[in-house]
Amino acid sequence: MTSSDTKTVGQRVKELRRAAGMSQSDLAAAMGRSESWVSQVERGVQPVERLSVLQALADALSVPVRDLRLDAAPVEEAEPEEQTKSNDLDGLRVALTGHPALASLFEQPPTKPAPSLADFRRQVDEAWTLVHASSYAALSDHLAKLLPSIEAAVRHAPAGERAELHALRAKAYQVAASSFTRQDQADAAWVAADRALQAAELAGQPLEVVASLFRMAHAFMRQQHMDQAEQAAQSAAAVMGPRTEAPTCPPEELSLFGAMNLVLAVINAREGNRGLTHQHIDRARGIAARLGGDRNDFDTEFGPTNVEIHAVSTAVELGDAGLALEVAQHVDASGLSPERQSRFLLDVARAHAQRRHVGEATAALLDAEALAPEQIHDHHLAREVIRDLIQLSDPRIPEPLRNLAERSAVI
Repeated sequence: MTSSDTKTVGQRVKELRRAAGMSQSDLAAAMGRSESWVSQVERGVQPVERLSVLQALADALSVPVRDLRLDAAPVEEAEPEEQTKSNDLDGLRVALTGHPALASLFEQPPTKPAPSLADFRRQVDEAWTLVHASSYAALSDHLAKLLPSIEAAVRHAPAGERAELHALRAKAYQVAASSFTRQDQADAAWVAADRALQAAELAGQPLEVVASLFRMAHAFMRQQHMDQAEQAAQSAAAVMGPRTEAPTCPPEELSLFGAMNLVLAVINAREGNRGLTHQHIDRARGIAARLGGDRNDFDTEFGPTNVEIHAVSTAVELGDAGLALEVAQHVDASGLSPERQSRFLLDVARAHAQRRHVGEATAALLDAEALAPEQIHDHHLAREVIRDLIQLSDPRIPEPLRNLAERSAVI
C-alpha cells in the first residue's frame, strides 16, 4: 500500500484543491457550503462518509470519487450507517424544510404519544447546552426529532397547554437559528428565526418575539444584509425604548433592549458610522449599569461585561485598535461562556494585528483556541487574522503561528 493510499479524505481534498489552484472559498462556493465546512473536512473534523457528499466533492474538484477515497463503494453498496454520519446541520436543514406538521392539517392523529411539557422543557434546555458546546452533530439529531414532535404536539394538545408549547416551540427554533448562524448557514437561520417569531406571538410572549428578532438580525448580519439586520433590530428597539424608561421595567426586558443596542452598534460599526456606534454602546452601558451585573436572559449574555466586549469588537471594526486594546485591558470575561470568551480574545487579536503586533495577536489567538478550538479554526474572522499575521511575519513565521495556521487549514 502506498502512502497516498493511507491518506484521509480530508488530506486528499486539500491536495487536490491546491493542485487545481482552488482556494477553500472557491471549493466552498462550488459545493454550496461554507468555507468553515471545507476547513473542517480538510482537518478531519467533519467526516465525509456519505457517497453523495463524496461525489459532490469529486465533481467540484473535477476528479473521480476514487481519487478522494480508494475504498469508496458504489452508492447502492454503501452501509446504512455510513449514510448517516455527519458533523454538520444537514439533518436539521431537512427537518426545517416544508410544512412542519402537514399531517395535522388533514386531522391525522399523532402516531405515538407526545412527550410531556416537562420533557419538552428538558429537551429545549438540552438543545441550548449542545449549542454552547458546539456539538452540532448531536444538536442536529436532537432538533431534527424535537421540532416535528413539538409541532405535532402543539396542534393536538389541550387548550390549556398550547401557550406553553408555543413558547417552547419558539425557543427551540431560536436554538436552530443561533446554530445555523454560527455555522454560516444564514439562509436557514432566517427561516428558523421567522418560525420562532410566529410561535412566540401565538404563545402571547412579546419578549420571545423580540428574542426571535435578535436571532433574525444576527442571521442578516452574517449574510451581509445590513439593511435587513438594522430593520429587525431597530423595529424592536423603537418599541422597547420608551418602555425601558420606566423605573419598574423588568430586568429581562432591559436585557433584550440592551442586546438590541449592541446589535445596532455592530451594524453601524461595520458601516463605518462612528457616531451611531458609540451612541448605541453608551446606551447599552447605561442599561447594563441599571441591571448591575451580567445576566443571560434569552441566552443573550447581556450585562456590563458583554457591553465592553462589544466596545472592543466595534472599535476593531472601526479601525480604532488603540481604543480596542485600552478597553480590553479592563475586561474580565471569565464569567461568560467559553465561546464568548474566545470571541473576545479573537477581537483582541484583531486589534493587535491592526497594530502589527504579531506576537501579541498570536498569543491571544492561542488563548482563544484553548477555550473554543472550533470557533478559532472555523470562524472567518479568525482565519482572516491568521492570514494577515502570516503575511506580516513572512518569511520568518513564528512556529506557534505556523502551527495554528496548519491546525486551522489556513496553510
